[in-house]
Amino acid sequence: MRTIICVAAATVIALAGAQNAYAEAEEGQAYFSVMGSYVDDDSARGLEDAINAGQLSLGYVLSDRINIEALLSASDAKATLPGALGQEHLGLGVDVQRVFRRAERFSPYLHAGVGYFKVNESGATGLERDGGMFSAGAGFTLDMFDSNVALRGEWRHRMDTALNSNMNDNLFSLGLHIPFGPATPKWVDTDGDGVADGSDNCPNTPAGARVDAWGCELDSDGDGVKDSKDECPGTPPGVAVGANGCPNDSDGDGVTDDKDKCPGTPAGQPVDANGCELDDDGDGVVNRLDECPGTRAGAQVDIKGCEIKEEIALEGVNFETNSDRLLPGATRILDDAAATLVKNPTIKVEVAGHTDSDGAADYNESLSARRAKTVHDYLASHGVDVSRMTVRGYGESEPIADNSTAAGKAQNRRVVLRITER
Repeated sequence: MRTIICVAAATVIALAGAQNAYAEAEEGQAYFSVMGSYVDDDSARGLEDAINAGQLSLGYVLSDRINIEALLSASDAKATLPGALGQEHLGLGVDVQRVFRRAERFSPYLHAGVGYFKVNESGATGLERDGGMFSAGAGFTLDMFDSNVALRGEWRHRMDTALNSNMNDNLFSLGLHIPFGPATPKWVDTDGDGVADGSDNCPNTPAGARVDAWGCELDSDGDGVKDSKDECPGTPPGVAVGANGCPNDSDGDGVTDDKDKCPGTPAGQPVDANGCELDDDGDGVVNRLDECPGTRAGAQVDIKGCEIKEEIALEGVNFETNSDRLLPGATRILDDAAATLVKNPTIKVEVAGHTDSDGAADYNESLSARRAKTVHDYLASHGVDVSRMTVRGYGESEPIADNSTAAGKAQNRRVVLRITER
């Protein structure tokens, strides 16, 4: 037994110079310790109390608070009476330790354990007996060396059943304590978001931000902007948002795109709750384009917001001399006329052609009809249903000005849209 203790002591001394671990074992590490013991034997044993024992331990740190430890203890005690036999004791056991302040320099602990106990009486006639062993007590480790070795002290109350009656001894031990092996990585959460760095896919999360299981900030409304930067939480699914998480307002009219029924409003124009320009007289032409504000309710108007009377004049629609070919500038007027008819789908018109009095009447009537047909075809090509239009050439029969003057003749050469049905 003395040999075992000596070997263990030598091992500890050799390990004392190692620098591969901290003095106090950490979670996931094992440790090794050896101690010498002063034994206060049960008085019924008749043995001398002395420093006559040693303890060798191998432990493992289960958690920040709990160690489990296997131990081997041995002692060789002399008898107190002349002629009496001394005793050798051998104990094998397992302890559970409750550790306090593990990370500090001084770390106390409580322990309790069970095991096997064997008694050998000295001399040729000595008896050998064994039984159970139960122990409890307290101890400490103290980091006092410039190495991975700590000082360990312990008190143990031991009760054994090897002899006829239970014996109770007290052991006071002091020795060295050395951890070895890699420790379990510490749980580190650098950004304080509740997710350990090893699992954190989004390090450096702003303080106080809510995160998911991977440490990334939440985007509760799924708009692509994290909650901490989202000035408009609760955005409906699918709505495009800006960097601040608020729905876009592409035309800058104060109505977000998801609610804007009139996108592309010109800058600076007042709009209603739907993002549409105002139409104060309700004629379907917004104020900005309405050349005739205040139109009476229910009146049919052209694209300029002016009420349609008996006919739609096509001033500026002119033709080449003695031809049904349009002159430049006519198409803009006809485009407006087509838009007006499309805007008022119930209106039916007669496309009426007229000429001045120059030339033969029959020729003028044919020419006016051809010119009216040209206007008809242009309107049809721009969305006006042909069923809404008839064509007639009036020639020189319905002048509106004096044919004896050049100005009067110019007014008489015309095509108009006469309202036949509203």
